[in-house]
Amino acid sequence: MRIHQRFLLIVLCLAASMSALAAHNPLLPRPQWINYGAGHLAVRGLAIEFASPPGPEDRFAADQLAMWLGSRAGAEIPIREKEGSGPAIVLERTGAVDPLPVPGDRPGPDSREAYELKVTPTGVTVRARSSAGIFYGAETLRQLMEGEGQQAVLPEVEIRDWPSLAYRGTMVDMSHGPLPKVQEVEQQLDFLARWKANQYYFYSEDSIELKGYPLINPEGRFTQDQVRTIIDYARQRHIDVVPCLELYGHRHDIFRVERYSSLSDLPHGTEFDPRNPQVMKLLANWINQFADLFPSPFVHIGFDETFQIQIAVKQQGTGATPTKLFVNQLNNVARLFEKRGKHVMAWADIMVKYPEILPQMPPGIIAVPWHYRAQPDSEYKQWLAPLTAGGVPHIVATGVTSWNQIAPDYDTTFDNIDTFLAAGRKSRALGLMDTVWTDDGQMLMRMSWPGIAYGAVAPWQSAVMDRATFFSDYARLMYPAAVASDVSAALDDLRKSESTLQKVLGGSTMIALWRDPFDPQILKKCTEGESELRQARLLAEDAQERLDHAINLGGDRTTLESLLLGSRLLDYAGQKFQTAPELEALWQRLGPTRPADETWWNEWGSMVIYQDHSRLVDLMDAITELRAQYRSAWLEEYTPYRLASAIGRWNAEYEYWRQMQSRLLTFSESSHEGDKLPPLASFAGPH
Repeated sequence: MRIHQRFLLIVLCLAASMSALAAHNPLLPRPQWINYGAGHLAVRGLAIEFASPPGPEDRFAADQLAMWLGSRAGAEIPIREKEGSGPAIVLERTGAVDPLPVPGDRPGPDSREAYELKVTPTGVTVRARSSAGIFYGAETLRQLMEGEGQQAVLPEVEIRDWPSLAYRGTMVDMSHGPLPKVQEVEQQLDFLARWKANQYYFYSEDSIELKGYPLINPEGRFTQDQVRTIIDYARQRHIDVVPCLELYGHRHDIFRVERYSSLSDLPHGTEFDPRNPQVMKLLANWINQFADLFPSPFVHIGFDETFQIQIAVKQQGTGATPTKLFVNQLNNVARLFEKRGKHVMAWADIMVKYPEILPQMPPGIIAVPWHYRAQPDSEYKQWLAPLTAGGVPHIVATGVTSWNQIAPDYDTTFDNIDTFLAAGRKSRALGLMDTVWTDDGQMLMRMSWPGIAYGAVAPWQSAVMDRATFFSDYARLMYPAAVASDVSAALDDLRKSESTLQKVLGGSTMIALWRDPFDPQILKKCTEGESELRQARLLAEDAQERLDHAINLGGDRTTLESLLLGSRLLDYAGQKFQTAPELEALWQRLGPTRPADETWWNEWGSMVIYQDHSRLVDLMDAITELRAQYRSAWLEEYTPYRLASAIGRWNAEYEYWRQMQSRLLTFSESSHEGDKLPPLASFAGPH
């Protein structure tokens, strides 16, 4: 009887706890321990106080919190140096400032970043060992706030929270595609801070100015002063900017310059030639510049995808000269950084592929195994087993799959983060780095922000991510209540539309977008995938309606307009690849020869090639409208670097349909009833 009563009590407590959680805002990341009370505290009338003399970091957290709360409540939230009258939010830092992650950090309830938060009907306390913990407590208060204006309140609650992993980073690609504006990077840092990320990996092949090297990528790089601005901005938000460099392969941007082409293993190639003594002379200069520029105690030196090694190993085994040269070069580069007090990281693909070289790696190197899809093997043994066997510390690298996609592939992204993170926890990974690549040179990164948030939240919380509620939770925290449901539904529509389109076009939908729809293999797939193309369009159009509605109700244009463009582009892709098989069916229905003029006009000319509202003109109109919107969206996020090259694809798309229309018009004017009809594909594509 007692056991039954105890079980019933536990069930009732759990039910009460779940009911309390459901009654309040979602929190991302989910706190490790949370207990709601029945009361609340009005935001209007609150002040912010310090329990001890504040440093600049504490003042920044207070300023941000006052701005967040005050903007929602429509009232000023004063900041006081000492205790005053009336209810207050008291920030209490009990230890040193400790603003950024350092080597040897540990997660857990006693960690540098842990915090305690308590809201009662009479006031708020945020207590933490470091300024980082104070800042994270302030971010949680921001999420807790309910209502607007006079109705803005903080619910009665007690929270104890800490990170489950010490290092939670996002890597942003500055080299494969567009170059973000400094202001855009700052917006990314603001966004990441909301989800308690603490590292920003600044991926650069040749996207940072190096003194003495004016010929290297002069239009596509940040100045050193701009990098310093980014570093300072990130530090205020407790994010360490870690240089993520390529100091072996992926070097074509320098080798295409004739002055430096001889430093490559092949003429104008992609990898340094370690046998050339000038290589280390150049790298020594670069390493000193990078070490001076980035105060982070960490540096990522690259050394991935070294194709010459892989060719040599296939031919000669792991004792091949290229492999020895790779190991020597890695050690030489690491040694120079270590002399400057840096802890070295490197991509792990070569290490795990040829584990025989692991004992030759620099002591203490942090390996970064990367993989961007869920593995059938839940433990990711291919990537992690060699490292755990060799006792090599590691950080797992996941990916936001958006680098070759029209809209982000959220299904693949979430699968990858969930499974690789779970495997990394088992292998005792130090942290997670979520990568955002820009391979197709077309990607608008703001569309990827929900995936970036997912990758920042997951390594903080211990609980498994709730994918079923993520879009809803994310939207409720990012947008006003009036638009959150529209945004959540639109994100789910985009997810489904992209995944559905991939069933016909394959995983790289943005690459496929520019292909010839009358190519026999593509035409066959589109004919067979008619229902999927229709479904992808319907989902994209649902997303358009919802995003339009959200924007019109005052939703944040910065994040919503790129998603709206993505939905329109998905719709265009569906339309384009519907059009080819539909026109082919119309053409076949005409028969082997040209029919009488009236039939020709009614069943072909008026519907397909006429200048007003015909199928080909529809596509020309759509792509030109999208091109203007895309150009505007690009210039919101990026500098003009590579814009003209990117727009060239849009211009070519318009020309494809214009030329097809022109050729069909010429045929229509020069042919007669009874003339043989050539294959429709003969009018398409380059001639």
